[in-house]
Amino acid sequence: MVKRNNLFIYILIIGIFGIINTEMGIIGILPLIANNFHVSVSKAGLLVSLFALAVAISGPVMPLLFSGINRKKIMLLVLGVFVLGNIISIFAPNFTIALIARVIPAFLHPIYFSVALTVAASSVSKEEAPKATSKVFMGVTAGMVLGVPVTTFIASATSLEMAMSFFALVNVIAFIATLLFIPSMPVKERVSYRAQLSILKKSITWLSIATVIFINSAIFTVYSYLAEYLESITGLSGKTTSLMLVLFGGAGMIGNILAGKLLTKNAMKSAVFYPFVFGAVYTLVFLMGKFTGPMVIIILVWGALFTLGANISQYWITSAAPEAPEFSNGLFVAFANLGTTIGTVVGGLFISGMGTHYIILGGLLFLILSLVSILMRNYMYSPTKQLSR
Repeated sequence: MVKRNNLFIYILIIGIFGIINTEMGIIGILPLIANNFHVSVSKAGLLVSLFALAVAISGPVMPLLFSGINRKKIMLLVLGVFVLGNIISIFAPNFTIALIARVIPAFLHPIYFSVALTVAASSVSKEEAPKATSKVFMGVTAGMVLGVPVTTFIASATSLEMAMSFFALVNVIAFIATLLFIPSMPVKERVSYRAQLSILKKSITWLSIATVIFINSAIFTVYSYLAEYLESITGLSGKTTSLMLVLFGGAGMIGNILAGKLLTKNAMKSAVFYPFVFGAVYTLVFLMGKFTGPMVIIILVWGALFTLGANISQYWITSAAPEAPEFSNGLFVAFANLGTTIGTVVGGLFISGMGTHYIILGGLLFLILSLVSILMRNYMYSPTKQLSR
C-alpha cells in the first residue's frame, strides 16, 4: 500500500512538473521564438501572459465541471491535450497557431492541478495529507526553477525545436506512467455542483481566498523582480544571478519537505507565524541587500519560505472547504494566479515610483494584510469548527 501510494505521488510530481515546465520553461527561449516567428519579444511574451490568464479564468470553473468524472481519465485527457499542444507548437507554421496551441491546454491546467492535489491527499490518512500535497508541490518548484535553465540550455546546445520537444517528452512520460500504473479512480460520492458552489456562501472561504491572494502577492511583489534586484542592488553578474536563482530553487525543494512537516504538526500556528518569519527575511533583504555574503544565506531561507507559502495557501483554502476538494483546489489555483498578477503589478509600480530597492515595502504590505486575514479566520473559526464544517 505504501509503495503504491509513493508511486502515485511520483507520477503526480512528474505530471505537475510537465505542465508547469510547459508554462514557465518557455520564458528562457522567448527571444528565439520571437526570431523564429519574426515577431517582437513583447509579442512573444503573449505565450506566457495569455497562458497565465487562461489558468486564472478557468481555475474556479473547470475543476468544478469535471469533478464527477473518473480522475484517471481526467489526468489522461489533460496530459494528452498538453502533449498535442506541445507537438503543434514545435511544428507551428506561424505565431498565431503557436499561441492557440499554448492557450487551449492552459484552460485545462487547473483541472490536472486540482485533481493531482486531491488524489495525493486522498491516497493517505487525513493527518498525512499535508505531507502528500507538499510532495506534489515539488513538481511545481522543479517546473518553475529547472524549466527555464534546462530549456534554455537545450535550445543553446541544439535547437529551438529540441527545446520545445522537451516539454512534450515530459508530458508523454507522465501520460504513459498514468496510463500504466494509476488504476481507475471513479468518483464514488459525487458532490452536486450546487453543493460545491455553496462553499462560496461561507465567510471562511472568502477569508481563506483573501489569504491566498495576499500571500501570493507578498511573494511575487519581490520574486518577480528577484533577478533585477540581485543585479542592480546586490551588484551580481548575470551568471552569478543565475546561480543564486538555482540556490533559491534548491532551497524551495527543501521548503516543500518542511511545509509537509509543519502543516501536519500544527497548521494553524504555521500559518500565523509565516508572515512574521517572511517579514523578518524581507527586512533583512532590505537592510543587507547590497552585501553578497549575507544575501547567499538569505536566499536559501527565502527559497524555503517561497514554497512554504504555496503549501500554506493551498492548505488554508482546502481546509476551509473539505467537502468540495476539487473545487477548492481550483479556487486555490485561480486566486494564487491572481495574487501573482497583483504582486507583479504592484512590484512594478514600486520600482517605477521609488526604485528597485523599495519593492520590499510592497512585499511587507501584503504580508501584513495576509496576517490580518489569517488572524480573522482563526478568531472567527476555531480548529474544531473548521473540521466540522
